[in-house]
Amino acid sequence: LLQWLSPLEPRQRHKHLRESRLDGVGEWIFWTREFERWNTVEDGSAHSVLFCHGDPGAGKT
Repeated sequence: LLQWLSPLEPRQRHKHLRESRLDGVGEWIFWTREFERWNTVEDGSAHSVLFCHGDPGAGKT
């Protein structure tokens, strides 16, 4: 039933995309002020979610 519902095999596609990813892609986010603020919150009450928005297919994942 699952194969019939999802013939795209998302696990295999994800594995292929992960393996073909270029080194350093996406690391820019670690150097942004927003990430630094989010990453250094100590009490856990504020900024507990880092929301990354952008166009569909732009590489947010």
